[in-house]
Amino acid sequence: MADSIALPSSEELARRNEVRWAGESADYRTARTALLAEEIELRRQIERVAEQRRALPPGPEVRGDYRFESPDGAVTLAELFGDKQTLAVYVYMFGPQRARPCPMCTSLLSAWDGETPDIQQRIAFAVVARSPIGRLTAFAHERGWQHLPLHSDSQGDFSRDFHAYDEDGNDIPQFLVFTRRDGTIRLFWAGEMGGETADPGQDPRGAPDLMPLWTILDSTPEGRGADWYPSLDYGPKIPATTGE
Repeated sequence: MADSIALPSSEELARRNEVRWAGESADYRTARTALLAEEIELRRQIERVAEQRRALPPGPEVRGDYRFESPDGAVTLAELFGDKQTLAVYVYMFGPQRARPCPMCTSLLSAWDGETPDIQQRIAFAVVARSPIGRLTAFAHERGWQHLPLHSDSQGDFSRDFHAYDEDGNDIPQFLVFTRRDGTIRLFWAGEMGGETADPGQDPRGAPDLMPLWTILDSTPEGRGADWYPSLDYGPKIPATTGE
């Protein structure tokens, strides 16, 4: 959002809204218009933050000789870029010490599975975990994933260097963005919002939140809740029926 563009206030834009719902009260409309102004301001803040992120100076050069296992064999970090100049990597909480993967990560990746072909039109994308590649692909089949590009960091060097597990070997989710310019790979941006930056009463989360699930639930009166999280399994699927 260019500084040279004079924008009307969010309150003014909210007042321009002509949407009205049948049966709404005056109190509802007053409160909804005030909320709309805040939503407009939030939209602008999201864009300001994204613009500030895009303007970061060059990040640290990546010098490690990182290698991964894919379903098609060994691949280097440089090869993950393919023909793109930007690579996004999600480090999945599915280390070898886990009997099952993190349900929260799994929920996020299930949403991203369908978006992967769209993402890959713009940038390269990879999902990395420390479990062996056979274990990753087996779970992908169980979950019904079709598009996620899964890679095993079985040696753990990449995950270690990019803060994706702690001293006790516990997984830490990480979202990383790398650039490749003139043959040099650099870290462009990484998530740095964890337990130390969390607000009281909230789970650690980034902003904007990467999970579509929370975006939907945040739009409801129940919200996210404080004691509910996604599950890996909701029991037997009930076959869909068609009306006569």
